[in-house]
Amino acid sequence: MKPDSRSSFFIHHSSLVLLCAALFATGMSAGAQQYPSRPVRMIVPQSAGGSTDVIARVVAQKMAEGLGQTVIVDNRPGAGSLNGTEMVVHAAPDGHTLLAVAASFTINPAIHKKLPFDPIRDFTPVTQLATLPHILIVHPSVPVNSVKELIALAKSKPGQLNYASSGIATSTHMAAELFMFMTGTSMVNVPYKGGAPAMTAMLGGQCQVNFATISTAIPHVRSDKLRALAVTSAKRSVAAPEFPTIAEAGVPGYDHSSWVGLLAPARVPQPVVSRLNAEAVKAAHAQDVKTVLLRDGLEATGTSPTAFAAQIKMEVAKWIKVAKAANIKAE
Repeated sequence: MKPDSRSSFFIHHSSLVLLCAALFATGMSAGAQQYPSRPVRMIVPQSAGGSTDVIARVVAQKMAEGLGQTVIVDNRPGAGSLNGTEMVVHAAPDGHTLLAVAASFTINPAIHKKLPFDPIRDFTPVTQLATLPHILIVHPSVPVNSVKELIALAKSKPGQLNYASSGIATSTHMAAELFMFMTGTSMVNVPYKGGAPAMTAMLGGQCQVNFATISTAIPHVRSDKLRALAVTSAKRSVAAPEFPTIAEAGVPGYDHSSWVGLLAPARVPQPVVSRLNAEAVKAAHAQDVKTVLLRDGLEATGTSPTAFAAQIKMEVAKWIKVAKAANIKAE
C-alpha cells in the first residue's frame, strides 16, 4: 500500500469509528427519550400495608406524573421477601420492572447460605427513597436514663436483660446485635412475630429493651409508658429531634436505620437509570409525599445510583460480620 493510500485508509477508518460512535450515542439517547414505552411495574416483595408498601405507593403515584406512564405497585410477598426479589432478577433489563426494597435486602446474604440471586451483581441500584430510624427504648422499671448507663448495666448483668425484636434477622434484631457487637454487651433476644407484639411485650414489662421503629415507639414514649434513650441513625431524627443519636450518646460510629430504596435488574441502560433516578428523587422530595412519610416517622432521602450502590455493598459486608459474630441464621 502506498503511503498516501495508507493515510487515506486510516482517515476513512477513523471516520467510520466516529460515525458508529455517534450513531450509538444517538440510539442510546433516543432509547432514553422513548422510555417508558408502557406502564412500569414496581414489585414490593412484602404484603400491602407495611412501610415498604406505603412508600412504594406514594412514590409510584408521583413518579407516574413525571414518567407519563402508570406505575403499578405489585405486592409479591413470600419466603421472607425472596420470591418477589427473585422475580426482578429475571425481568427484562429495560427499566419497566423495578423493585421496592427494604433494608432486609442487605441482611439476607448474612443469614442465608444460598440466595437465588447476588444482591450486588444482579441488580442496578436506582436510589434510596426514605429512611426509618429506630429508637432505643427501655421499660420504666430499668434503672437507666442514658446509653452509657444501659451499657454499664448490661455489662454488670450479662445475659440478664431481655430485648424484644420483631423476629430473627429483622431490622430491630440486627440493630440490637450491632449495639452489642460494638459495646461488648450481652442481652437475650426475644423474637416476636412483628413490631406490634414486641411493643406489647415491652409495655407489659416482659422485655426490658427494644430497638423499635420510631413510628411504633414514639406514642408510648410521649405518654411516659416507655423511656427513650437515643435514636439509631447517624443524624438526629426529624420526627424526634430531642433525642441524641447512639453515636452521640457514647457509641461512636453506631449507625443503623431501616430504609426503602429502588432497584432495577442488572444491565439496565445508563440513560434509563438516570431518568428513573431523577423522577424517583423528585417524587420522594415532593412536599405532599414528605408529609405522608413523616406521619410514619419516615424521612425522604433520594440518593444517586452510585451512592446507593456503595451503601448496599457496605451494609452487606457489615451484616455478614455481625451475623457471624452473633451466630445468627435464618429460621
